Amino acid sequence: MNINSIKILDSLAEGIYVIDKEFKIRFVNKAAYQIINKKPTDVIGQICRSLCKSERCEIGCPVTEVLQTGKNVIDMESTLQDNNGNLIPVLLNASILNDVDGDTLGGIISFKKNRKSIFSGYSNKENMYYGIIGKSKKMVALFNVISEISYSFATVLITGETGVGKELIANAVKETSSRNKAPFVKVNCAALPPTLLASELFGHVKGAFTDAKNDRIGRFEFADGGTIFLDEIAEITIEMQAQLLRVIQDGTFERLGDSKTRKTDVRIIAATNKNLLDEISKNKFREDLFYRLNVVPLYVPSLRERKEDIIYLTKYFIEKFNEKYGKNIEYADNETMDILMNYDWPGNIRELENCIEYSIIRSKRADYICSCSLPSHLRKKDHCNQKLSLKEIELNEKTETIIALLRQNNWNKSKVAEILGINRSTIHRKLKNIAT
Repeated sequence: MNINSIKILDSLAEGIYVIDKEFKIRFVNKAAYQIINKKPTDVIGQICRSLCKSERCEIGCPVTEVLQTGKNVIDMESTLQDNNGNLIPVLLNASILNDVDGDTLGGIISFKKNRKSIFSGYSNKENMYYGIIGKSKKMVALFNVISEISYSFATVLITGETGVGKELIANAVKETSSRNKAPFVKVNCAALPPTLLASELFGHVKGAFTDAKNDRIGRFEFADGGTIFLDEIAEITIEMQAQLLRVIQDGTFERLGDSKTRKTDVRIIAATNKNLLDEISKNKFREDLFYRLNVVPLYVPSLRERKEDIIYLTKYFIEKFNEKYGKNIEYADNETMDILMNYDWPGNIRELENCIEYSIIRSKRADYICSCSLPSHLRKKDHCNQKLSLKEIELNEKTETIIALLRQNNWNKSKVAEILGINRSTIHRKLKNIAT
């Protein structure tokens, strides 16, 4: 590296590592030395893994990713270890380093302190699937099914409790399909009385009813060639269910007050928080319509079924409401996370989002959320009636969950063991397995 290149890199505010193909550090600029508080003799020639001592060395090394794919890594959250053994949250960028002939020499990593990180090591982008946050086994399995049906136009029935994010799942189904550029029309079936809902879905002609002063196109016509999302499908009347069944079967319908049969080519995604089999037994829902809708069933797990994701959701909502309210909250403290992890969340993600917004509004701390900022009903001990058991966390999730909790709790193994309801020796054994 020539003297001019060194001067340029030394003038940057971001830390720079130049690493060869053997992962040895060949150059470090002044900003990097200042950030990690180490001397040049402690760094040059060392294997980057021995210097960084980051969980990224085990899971998602940016240098490995760049060398294997040739693609740049942008704003990856991680940690570096300083001279005193402290973990420093950083944002990493990595790119490939080639010589004048285009041959690969190694990689360049730039980094800066990430002062807004609450759980260093994983970015929200990595935890998202088409805007949905989830790394738990149940959510990953759901994402896999959505990807597998991407080539299909089959009807989809999304079920799950209120607040689990059924509309986001519907959006992901649409975005992964070949109709992702076509219209995507959303209708809440519970928001309108039956007559208005029929007009909303199928349209009407002038004079069809008292206020029908002009012809009106319905949602099924508007969505022709695309997708329609019918939320709260269990709320439509038996009469309208017959009309919907006809649209599914042969793609035909009439506007209200009209005898002309119209055709539409629409993929239908429906959602409900009710058990439709129970509704069928009560004669409130047509069995034939249920089977037409339930070609691809997608169940969205409740938040209490995927508590591992609370860490990532909390991070996301803190960042969201920091921006909304102009705050700089970086994390939730240990006691707060204990409460969040052990609450049952009957309102699911929507309730968690409201909880974090409330806490940020009330927080008297400049940099973190403490338990005193939480809504009062969360602070009652009778709600914290269960520990997050490792039995609830499938094998391929244990490592990530333990690492995330260790970061949140300043690598306090005893505290994490208490949260998970396991022995400290189990934590130690898991970390030992990672290192081998």
